[in-house]
Amino acid sequence: MTPTSLFDHEPAVLVLEDGSRYEGRAYGARGTTFGEVVFTTGMTGYQETLTDPSYAGQIVLQTAPHIGNTGVNDEDPESRRIWVAGYIVRDPSRVVSNWRAEGPLDDALEREGIVGISGIDTRAVTRRIRSDGSMRGGVFSGADAALDPDEQLRAVTDAPRMQGQNLSAEVSVAHAEVTPAVGERIGNLAVIDLGIKTSTVRNLAHRGFDVHVLPQSASFEDVLAIDPVALFYSNGPGDPAASDAHVELLRAALKAGLPYFGICFGNQLFGRALGLRTYKLPFGHRGINQPVLDKSTGRVEITAQNHGFAVDAPLEGTFDSPAGFGRVEVSHVGLNDQVVEGLNALDIPAFSVQYHPESAGGPNDANYLFDRFRDLVLESLSKKGAHA
Repeated sequence: MTPTSLFDHEPAVLVLEDGSRYEGRAYGARGTTFGEVVFTTGMTGYQETLTDPSYAGQIVLQTAPHIGNTGVNDEDPESRRIWVAGYIVRDPSRVVSNWRAEGPLDDALEREGIVGISGIDTRAVTRRIRSDGSMRGGVFSGADAALDPDEQLRAVTDAPRMQGQNLSAEVSVAHAEVTPAVGERIGNLAVIDLGIKTSTVRNLAHRGFDVHVLPQSASFEDVLAIDPVALFYSNGPGDPAASDAHVELLRAALKAGLPYFGICFGNQLFGRALGLRTYKLPFGHRGINQPVLDKSTGRVEITAQNHGFAVDAPLEGTFDSPAGFGRVEVSHVGLNDQVVEGLNALDIPAFSVQYHPESAGGPNDANYLFDRFRDLVLESLSKKGAHA
């Protein structure tokens, strides 16, 4: 299980839009790729990171220096393919040492056409992004590393920015997929797939929902057609300000009284449905060690996160939804930078969080949120039964 390509020394270069250059070695597929360069702080779970659709359009840098030692397998992917636009590591493992491994990471990257770079000072790149913010970049690998530096920089600065991009169509299922409930059945759950992870579907099914994963292009009529007991919006890539159709669908569902739970991108879209503004963070939150305060319990959770945008809302007290959905409160707050990490509607059955309660990979501190959603749906069904 030793990828021979790790022992060659084909060149590669990472070029950022500010003109900075980092020369290293080719890793994965050869060629050129562009995207928003971001860093993730997880010490483990690189296979789950690579297959998280929320990373579409992004060149992902691993701050953990040693990557690939546990190889890859067919059990841990969180979706049908690797989604990152490119991959940056410092020290790729030369051997695979894990009983679950079915192949080396380098081979998987090469097989799926993911252009990467290794052997650079990833700490220096991380510090630059933390100082100047996420920026566009390009990895030029193999023969492309020898292209004229000015030409490389022009190609990077011609690449699209993340702001204004709607990437949901790239990552969503083309047709509805159904996962049956496990245990006592509650009913059909409509899930709008904006980049959902397999572990999220599994967690929802284990709470008693028949999980109907619908394409991101689904209409409110498509949602109603499955006779849902609730609506769920998944994580996903892109700018929430470029997803007006998803906001309008959510508003229709909220007006109809459907219970709602949204995570990550689903939190940002919930905020916009309530009439709030979203904005781009300087370098985002990505990793499996992000501390969040649950204001209702005073408990601090260590969470898995992957987002570059956030909701703008007052952190203290309650406020009226500008879109007319009653009182709202910020339920969770990020302790590193006081960013909104959750919203709770007080007059309608709806809430959301900015992080990933399925935590694949990562800690399980936030897994209770799936139980909170189940309880919310059961309470809503009980009220409807009482009024029937």
